[in-house]
Parts: sequence; C-alpha cells; structure tokens
Amino acid sequence: MAVVTVDPNNPDIHVTAAAEAHLRKQMDRVGASALRLSVNESGCSGYMYELDYVDRPLANDVANRVGDTLTLHVAVTDIPLLRGTEIDCVKEGLNSVLKFRNPNAEAECGCGESFSVGKSKAH
Repeated sequence: MAVVTVDPNNPDIHVTAAAEAHLRKQMDRVGASALRLSVNESGCSGYMYELDYVDRPLANDVANRVGDTLTLHVAVTDIPLLRGTEIDCVKEGLNSVLKFRNPNAEAECGCGESFSVGKSKAH
C-alpha cells in the first residue's frame, strides 16, 4: 500500500499551453506580472471562478508557478475548492474562452461559469 502525501498549501493547478499563451497576451496588454485565481459564492450553482491581474499576492495567498511564464496566486482558503483544476483556452466561433476543469466540482451550471461542491469542501 502506497502512502500519498498531499501538501495542503499546493493547489496543483495546471494551465494548458493554449491558456498560458492567451493569459500571457492579456497580462502583457494590461501590464500585470501575475494572476490571482479565487472563488466567490455566487452564480447559479454556488461558486464562481474569479481571475484577476495582479502585481503581488494578498497576505493569505500561495504563489504557484504554472506553465513556463505564469505565476498564479491562490488564497489558502480556496485551495480545497481548486486543487487539481486545469485551465484551458478553447475557441468558440470567433472567441477564445477559458475553461476550468475542476475535479472538485460536483455540478456546473449550463453556462459553465459556476460550480457546486460537496459540503465537506464548501467554505
């Protein structure tokens, strides 16, 4: 039997090459040096992702290097909701859209912008 140790401060978030290129382009446009990913109680399913351009983390953020050129800050309190999430960028017609593939989400709304989790992971 193997023992697996999970670092409680490591959100283990992954960003695809397409998402990294898209986000890097947007960050360069606004002059930001990093991103902050958080979740807020909102939306039709319970929680919504919020992605902000930042220059430095907030006091309770954990900095993570994702991809080759991105730093992503995540609040320690949001890590249980986000651990293992993959961020991808897909083309939908003429638009590029960020997609969050979150293994902790038990359900998502029809538009894919909000999600719900079990009571054990909820804030």
